[in-house]
This record gives sequence, structure tokens and C-alpha cells, in this order.
Amino acid sequence: MIVDGFDLDSALVCEGIVGDGCGGGRIFYIKEHKLFAYDPYSKITRELFDAPKNTYSIKKKGCVITMTSQEMSVDFDLSTLKE
Repeated sequence: MIVDGFDLDSALVCEGIVGDGCGGGRIFYIKEHKLFAYDPYSKITRELFDAPKNTYSIKKKGCVITMTSQEMSVDFDLSTLKE
């Protein structure tokens, strides 16, 4: 499914579910080794974190976004905006 130009089926895009803890309704994605959050209501994009190089997937559960590359897995906490 495509939302505001984002392919929600891509491994480098995930959607925050309203009521899941943090970032509900926002779209989180990796671009050029950076994690971004896009708010479809305000149309504002915010850079959040330097993602691991060669990240091949991101997943969100509650307030934590997990970015996975061949070398490592990194958890980024949206509630503290820290790794």
C-alpha cells in the first residue's frame, strides 16, 4: 500500500499504529543511512537518528524502532530519542 508516496510494504518503511505507545500515525523510514519520521497530517519530516550502514529492515513495536543490518541490530527509543 502507498501512503503519501511511501510504500508501506517496503522493508525500510514502517507505520506507527495509533495507540501503540509512541509515534502513532507517523511513517518511519530509512533514507541515505538516516532514520526519519514523517507526519502525514502536518506533512513535516524529522530526522531522528543515524541508522546503521546497509540497514535492510526496520520494525516498530511500542516506542522502539529496531533497525537491522548484516553487522548489527540497533534499537532506537522514540520516548527518549536515544539508542
